[in-house]
Amino acid sequence: MASAAEQLAANINFGAIAKAEDLKKRIWFTLGALLVYRLGTYIPIPGIDPVELSRLVEQNASGILGWINGLAGGALGRMAIFALNIMPYISAAIIMQLMTTVSPHLEQLKKEGESGRKQINQYTRYGTVILAAMQAYGIAIGLEGSGSVVVDPGWFFRATTVITLVGGTVFLMWLGEQITARGIGNGISLIIFAGIVAELPGALAGTLELGRQGILSTYVILGFGVMAIAVIMFIVFVERAQRRLLVQYPKRQVGNKMFQGDSSHLPLKLNTAGVIPPIFASSLLLLPITVANLSQGGPEWLTTVTALLGPGQPLFLALFAGMIIFFCFFYTAIVFNPKDTADNLKKYGGFIPGIRPGERTAEYIDYVLTRITVVGALYLTIVCLLPEAIRANAGRIPFYFGGTSLLIVVSVTMDTVAQLQSHLLAHQYEGLIKKTKLRGARSK
Repeated sequence: MASAAEQLAANINFGAIAKAEDLKKRIWFTLGALLVYRLGTYIPIPGIDPVELSRLVEQNASGILGWINGLAGGALGRMAIFALNIMPYISAAIIMQLMTTVSPHLEQLKKEGESGRKQINQYTRYGTVILAAMQAYGIAIGLEGSGSVVVDPGWFFRATTVITLVGGTVFLMWLGEQITARGIGNGISLIIFAGIVAELPGALAGTLELGRQGILSTYVILGFGVMAIAVIMFIVFVERAQRRLLVQYPKRQVGNKMFQGDSSHLPLKLNTAGVIPPIFASSLLLLPITVANLSQGGPEWLTTVTALLGPGQPLFLALFAGMIIFFCFFYTAIVFNPKDTADNLKKYGGFIPGIRPGERTAEYIDYVLTRITVVGALYLTIVCLLPEAIRANAGRIPFYFGGTSLLIVVSVTMDTVAQLQSHLLAHQYEGLIKKTKLRGARSK
């Protein structure tokens, strides 16, 4: 069965996609939903002077605004209705997952299965609205304090900004859920992916234009391109890396039949936490000072903190690395429970050779998981900080495309391709079953 699956996966092509009607519908639905998202990034909120906004964004293109604007697909730079993008939802989802470890009620809901997950998802939606409202109000205040960006400052502008931006985030949250259910891939991840990729052509064109004008050295541009390719290859290699623990099953007798013992592997990903640690660390570091970066006024200490936490600064790099490592371990502990895994192995008669089933197996799995998580945390730290350090000393690059963005793009691409292959394999297996049944009916 495994060899047949590998052979089918190797033979996947566009012809196979053309024959899979359900898969084509899913692909077209996904593309249509992403097109709606991209159109929304060009619809501005009311009361904004586009000329002054463009000037403000250009001044902060290489800083915090540039990072958030890159993830939002340029929507923040245009102050569109999707300026907050889907980030409040991601932050709310992560907070809810962290809360399940400290709240007995949420922990119980998590164990209840589908009904519990629906309730947790509902709490996540409520949290998304609260976080989006807070961030939208902060953006409104920051825009009012940034000079003449706002045509008519006041409570009416703040209210319309909060309502518009919160509505845009809620719509994207719904759109992402629809893509997940009726399309291909994870909808929330694909929205972030589309935003990053959509800004790449213009950003690369701007970089080449600076090279033509002599502002950027040719060696700097080539070096940045080589670095990006090397990081992508490194990400693909590590994201596929696994530590496989051998699991054996003893002989068992069912009725009068004796079944021979079998063996399999328990795969432990090198990077179990995925892209969550850098996203959450970036949110904690960058979002609280977005308003200070937008506003030209404010206390002197806030200006000093903003300067110290600017991308490429030593304090920013140190805090970013520390938060990535912390959230890598914390999130891995949430999504993977060695005790539950050991109990499931014991329940079905499986055991790791040389390790006593039960508590000793849980301790061994935890020991191995901790060791590979150290490597995974270092990998995430290198991927996210290396581009930051290079950009800080590479001169003027007209866009913010760091290791976090590369990690998101590569990871989402790999996950989407894997789901596409799964749908194709399922379609081809269904075709083989139908042909077999048809031949059996004809032979009769």
